[in-house]
Amino acid sequence: MAKNKNQQEFVKEITPRDVDFGQWYTDVILKTDMVDYAPVRGCMVIKPYGYGIWELIQKQMDAEFKATGHENVYMPMLLPESLLMKEAEHVEGFAPEVAWVTQGGTEPLAERLAIRPTSETIFCTMYAKWVQSWRDLPMKYNQWCNVMRWEKSTRPFLRTSEFLWQEGHTIHATAEEAQEEALTMLEVYRKFAEEVLAIPVLVGQKSELEKFAGARATYSMEAMMHDGKALQAGTTHNFGDNFAKAFDIMFLDKDGKQKYVEETSWGVSTRLIGAIIMVHGDDRGLVLPPKVAPIQAVVLPIAAHKPGVTEKAHQIADSLKAAGLRVHIDERDQSAGWKFNEWEMKGVPVRIEVGPRDMENGVVTVCRRDTLEKSTIAIDALTTELPKLLDDVQQGLFAKALAFRDAHIKDVTNMEELGEAVQDGFARGMWCGSDECELEVKNRFNAKTRNMPFDQTPIGDTCVCCGKKATKLIYFGKQY
Repeated sequence: MAKNKNQQEFVKEITPRDVDFGQWYTDVILKTDMVDYAPVRGCMVIKPYGYGIWELIQKQMDAEFKATGHENVYMPMLLPESLLMKEAEHVEGFAPEVAWVTQGGTEPLAERLAIRPTSETIFCTMYAKWVQSWRDLPMKYNQWCNVMRWEKSTRPFLRTSEFLWQEGHTIHATAEEAQEEALTMLEVYRKFAEEVLAIPVLVGQKSELEKFAGARATYSMEAMMHDGKALQAGTTHNFGDNFAKAFDIMFLDKDGKQKYVEETSWGVSTRLIGAIIMVHGDDRGLVLPPKVAPIQAVVLPIAAHKPGVTEKAHQIADSLKAAGLRVHIDERDQSAGWKFNEWEMKGVPVRIEVGPRDMENGVVTVCRRDTLEKSTIAIDALTTELPKLLDDVQQGLFAKALAFRDAHIKDVTNMEELGEAVQDGFARGMWCGSDECELEVKNRFNAKTRNMPFDQTPIGDTCVCCGKKATKLIYFGKQY
């Protein structure tokens, strides 16, 4: 009975999701030691447990980039104002968010330097120097870096003034190649979100109002959080020759003519960590997909003072590490119940308990974080069976998130239905394509268009807003 009481008291440190979702999120990221607030407004300190998730995202995603023919580079973080001003639409889109350096040491600078909000301008400047002929194309580069955007309202991982991300920038000889690149990288993102992060996403094209500043077309993947709001989890952009003309990026083609390159960019950021938290977490805390969990299994010696228990726990942990699993053994001088709560809160996919009775029976007790179900596995079979269990957890998390998302998408035919649907999920409806209707939805319901799915099978004939002839099927939702 005392153990249950301690367990309840421990969990009380986290606000229930359905009471205050925002406070639940803050409680989770702080109590699980993922992040802390920095002295600079809107910035965060990513602590080892949170950064461990980002490292796993980076490692696995980087392998996908290289498999699709991309190379990593690094560009300076400071951009001369004159460079940023070259593409007017781009500048206008980012102007409110740019942070400026105006002094170096004790001397004022002759020209302001922007701390990169994104790196299109510096990539374009360098591409203009590097490209001579069609033989140099395509150039498919990516960088892992930080960016600065002076956000007014911030929340760790979801929207911060400084954040970590990757930004791919590619140039091509033809419009067809650039379009293929934008869609290829969107598919890379989709597969990663669903197969690694266990987050179902909706992919499609953004509206003209919602596309990236300076892009010909923007594509996104949209994820639904537990409170029904959307999180734009990643974007790809086809710039066409917009930036090429502004920065004079030309090449000599096979036909002997000088032509402008066609360009793309694409990126995801540390907001993916926020998505993991808000899609999979529960009232006990984090629930991490095994593929991005810094610790996939924690081994707990039970009655560690008994002969052989600690030694056996170490043997088990060592054998699992040798099998390629990320394993931690907890030998802290705390009660078993306290440790159970601790590791459940931190979202470790599987807990392994090793006690005297387990040793006598040649088994361990395992508890999976997603369902909290307990079972036993023979010690001799653990290196074979635990990976299967982790895979089952991974698949189970995706299936649960998919069922939740699909249950919170409603087909709508008018504004009343749309307004109700976006209170706790997405609305799917027909749209005439006008900016006026899109803004009407935003003004009335504080909801935006998310994207237009590639499957444009109509679900009606008229626009949900104005009642005129519809041209597009589109998703609406409130957002982070």
